[in-house]
Amino acid sequence: MESLLLWVGIAIVFIAVYFLVKGTETRLVLLTAGFAMAIISMKPMLAFKAFSDRMVYGGLIEPILSVMGFAYVMKLTKCDAHLIHLLSGGLSKAKWLLIPGAGIVTAIVNIPLTSAAGVSAAVGAILIPLLISSGCRPTLAAAAVYTGTFGSMLSPGNSHSVFIAGKLLNGAPVMDVVRVVFWPSLICVVIGAISVTIVGILLKENKGFSSDEYGMAKIEKSNIIFALIPLLPIFILVLVAWLNIEYPTKGADGAAIAYPGWLVGLKSLRISHCMLIGAFLAMLATRTNPTKAVDQFFRGAGDVYASVMGIIISAAVFVGGLNACGVVAEFNDILRNAGDLAKYAATWGPMILAVVVGSGDAATLAFNEAVSPHAADYGMTVVNMGSLANLAGALGRTCSPLAGGIIVCAGLAKVSTMEIAKRTAPGMIISSFVALFWFAYVA
Repeated sequence: MESLLLWVGIAIVFIAVYFLVKGTETRLVLLTAGFAMAIISMKPMLAFKAFSDRMVYGGLIEPILSVMGFAYVMKLTKCDAHLIHLLSGGLSKAKWLLIPGAGIVTAIVNIPLTSAAGVSAAVGAILIPLLISSGCRPTLAAAAVYTGTFGSMLSPGNSHSVFIAGKLLNGAPVMDVVRVVFWPSLICVVIGAISVTIVGILLKENKGFSSDEYGMAKIEKSNIIFALIPLLPIFILVLVAWLNIEYPTKGADGAAIAYPGWLVGLKSLRISHCMLIGAFLAMLATRTNPTKAVDQFFRGAGDVYASVMGIIISAAVFVGGLNACGVVAEFNDILRNAGDLAKYAATWGPMILAVVVGSGDAATLAFNEAVSPHAADYGMTVVNMGSLANLAGALGRTCSPLAGGIIVCAGLAKVSTMEIAKRTAPGMIISSFVALFWFAYVA
C-alpha cells in the first residue's frame, strides 16, 4: 500500500509540474495537488495543518508584508523614482554590469541577512524596479536578484554550517566550515550572475522594455535625500547584523553580557521595524499626507498577502501532501543508502528535493545526519561532504518555483515564479557540477 501511495504521489507531482508549466494558476495547482495527495493517503489533516501553520508563520509574514508596505510608500512618495533617476545616470555607461551586479549585490547583502525570502524582499524592492527602469523585462529583473540568494553560504550564521561545525566536527569553530565553503560558493554566485545575464541576452530580455508598461513614476531631477531613503532599511539591517556578530548576547563562558540600552535596542531591530522607519522618514522628508502614507503601507501589506503569501501557503500544502504520500521520506532514505555514489547523492539529492519542495533544508539535514559522518568511507572529508550537501540544497532552492524568495521576487516584478526559475536554473545546474568537482577533487 505504501509503495502504491508513493507512486501515486510521484504521478501527482508530475501532473502538477505539467499544469504549472502550462501556466495554470499556481495557487490552484499547488492546493489541488497537495490536498489530493493528503486525501489519497488518508491523512488530510497534514494538508490542513500545513495550511494553518503557514497562514500565521511570522518568519515570513512579518518581513514580506512590511517590505511590500514600504515599497508602496516609496511609490507614493516617489522616493523609488528619485533613487532610480539618480542611479540610472551612472548606469547608462555601464548597463552591461547591471544584471550580473544585481545578483552579486544580493549575495553580499545575503551574508548578514541570511533569510533568502528576507533578502529577496529587502533588496528586490530596490533593485527590481531599477533593473526594469533600465530596460530589463520584469522576469529577468526578478531572476537577476534571486540568483544571488545563496550568499548566506558565506555567513557564520548559516544554520547548516553551524550544524556541520557543532555536530559533525564536534564543536569546531563555524568559521572553519565557512572557510571551506567560501571559494566554491563565491564561484557559484558569479556563475549564477553571469548565466542569468547570458539567458537574458539570448531571450532578448535585457533591454528595450518600457517601464511605462510597469507604471513607474518619472521625474526630471533627483533629490539626493529622497533617493537615499529606499536604501536606509538595508543599511540598518546590515548594521544590526554586524552588531549581533560583534556584540554577542553571551560570552565564551556562556554568561549573559550586559550592554547599554541603546545598543540592545539596535540589535533587536527586525526587518519590519527597519521598513517602518524608512516609511516614516519618507513621509516626513516628502511631506506626504500621513493618512495616505499609512493607507498605502497597509494596502501594500494586504495585496502581498493575497498574492505572495497565497502562493507560499499553497506551496506548504503541496509539501504537506508530499509528506503524506511518503515522497520526502523515500527520497531521504535513498540519500541515506547512497553507498559508493554518496558524493553524487550529496550533490543532486538535496538539489532535486529542494527544487520539488522549495527548501534545501530537509534533504540537506537528512543527508548530513545519516551519510556525512561516514564521508571518509567515500574518499571525502566530513566537512567537504557536509558543505557540498549544504551548497547543493541552496542551489536547488534557487531554481525552485516554490521557494519563498522566488515568490517574493515574482510578487515584486508581477511575474510567474516558473518563468523566474527557468532563468536561474541553467546557472544552478552548472554550479552543481562545479561544486561537486571542487569538494570531491580540489578541496
